[in-house]
Amino acid sequence: MSLLRLRSAVPLGLLLLLPLLPVAQAQQAETLLTLNSVVEDAAKNYPAIQISQEELNAAGARIQLARTAYLPRVDALAQFNRGTRNNVFGSLLPQGIIPSMSGPVIGTNNGGSVWGSATGVLINWQPFDFGTRSASVRAAQAGRDRAFAANLRTQLEVETASADAYLSVIASLQTQKAAQTAVVNWETLRQSIHALAAAELRPGADESRVNAEKAAAANQLALAQQAVDSSLATLRKFQSSPARSHGTDQKLLTKAPEAMGKDAPFAADSNPLMAERKATTAENEAELKALERSWAPQFNLEGSAYARGTGAETNGQRLSGANGMAPTVGNYIVGVNITFPVMDFASIHAKASTQASLAKAAKANEDLTASNLREQFEQALAELRATETIAQNTPVQLQAAETALDQATARYKAGIVAIDDVAQTQRLLVQADIDNSIARLNVWRAFLKLQYIRGDLQPFLQEAMR
Repeated sequence: MSLLRLRSAVPLGLLLLLPLLPVAQAQQAETLLTLNSVVEDAAKNYPAIQISQEELNAAGARIQLARTAYLPRVDALAQFNRGTRNNVFGSLLPQGIIPSMSGPVIGTNNGGSVWGSATGVLINWQPFDFGTRSASVRAAQAGRDRAFAANLRTQLEVETASADAYLSVIASLQTQKAAQTAVVNWETLRQSIHALAAAELRPGADESRVNAEKAAAANQLALAQQAVDSSLATLRKFQSSPARSHGTDQKLLTKAPEAMGKDAPFAADSNPLMAERKATTAENEAELKALERSWAPQFNLEGSAYARGTGAETNGQRLSGANGMAPTVGNYIVGVNITFPVMDFASIHAKASTQASLAKAAKANEDLTASNLREQFEQALAELRATETIAQNTPVQLQAAETALDQATARYKAGIVAIDDVAQTQRLLVQADIDNSIARLNVWRAFLKLQYIRGDLQPFLQEAMR
C-alpha cells in the first residue's frame, strides 16, 4: 500500500469542527471517549466559540450605545481665573485660541489683574431628528443579528470539525491495525519459508523476497502510526482537558446510520451561514438608511443656567481682596438651536453611494451562498449514496481476499505457484481490510457532511448514540 493510498484512507475531510473522541493504546486500561462527549466539550470550551460569543456581546453593547443618542446632553462647568480686564470693540472669526471677553471697553490698557469666576449647566436635547437615530439603532440591531448568526455558524463548524477529528482517529487506528496484522502475517510466512529453505525444499530467494515484503509492511505500519498520532493531535485540540491516551467508540465500525432523512427537502435558510449572510445584507441596508437620513436639519432644545463673578468695575476700577472668586451674578436662557450642514450633501451622497454598492454586494453574496449550499447538499447526498454502496461491497472484497490468500499459501506450500502470488494476495488482503473499515466510517463522514450543510447535527449525533 503506497503512502498516497494510506493518506487517502484517512482524510481529515473538509469538515472541521466537532468534539467527542477517544483514542486507544491497546495495552492500557483507558477511559472511553464518545463522539457526543467530544462534540459537547468542543461546543462549550473551544476558543473559537468563546471569541464568537464575545463578539456577539460587543454587538449587543453597540445597540445600547446607539440608543444613548436619544438621551439629553448635560454639561457642567466651573472655573476660577485671574487676569487683566482690557476689552476692545471688534469681531473675531470662530476659533479656539483667544479667550472670550465680556463687558464694555474701558478705554485704557493696563496690566492690572482681577479675579474672575464662572459656573453653569447646559442641557441639550434633540426632540426629533427625521429618523436618524432610529436608523442607527436598527443598523446596530442588524449587526447584533449578524454576530448571533456568526456565533451559530462557528459553533456548527467547531462541532463538525471535532466530530470529523473523532472519525479520523478511528480510521487511522483501523489502518494501523491492518498494517500491524500484515507485519505479523509476513513474519509467520517468513518463518515457514525459512524452514522450507533450510530443508532445501524452497529456494533461498523466496525468503529474501518475504523479508523485503515484511520490511515494506513495517514501513507502512510506521506511516500508519504517524497518521494515528496526527489525528490524535487534532482531536486533542477540541478537548478542554485532553487525555494522552483514551479509547474510541468502535461500534461506529459495526453499524451504519439509518434514520437519515435523506429524502427530506433541503432549505438553505436552515444553515447558520445563510442566516449570517441575510443579517449582513440587513445590516448594510440599515446603514444606508442611516446615511440617507443624516443630511437633515438638527433641532436642539437647549437650556442653560450660569453665574459669574468678577473683580472689575465698569468704570475701570478694580475691587480689592478676593472679590470675583465667587460667582455673584446669575443668568439663565432657554431656546431652540437649529443647524443644517448644507455643504455636507456632497460627502453624504458619496458615502450613501458607497454604502448602496456594499448593500447590493451583500445581497448578491447572500444569493451566491444559497446557490452554493444547494450545490453542496446535492454533492453530499450523492457522496452519501456512493459510500453506502461501497460499504455494502467491501465485505465481499475482504472475504474474497482472505480466500485468495489461503489458496495462494496452500498452492505455494504445494509447490504449484511462486512466492509472488502469495505476496500479491497478501497485499490485496491488507488493502481490502483497510477499505472495509474505512468504507463504514466514510458513510458516517458523508452523513456528517450532509447534516453540516443542513445546519443541524442532532440527527447525526442521535444516530451515533443509537
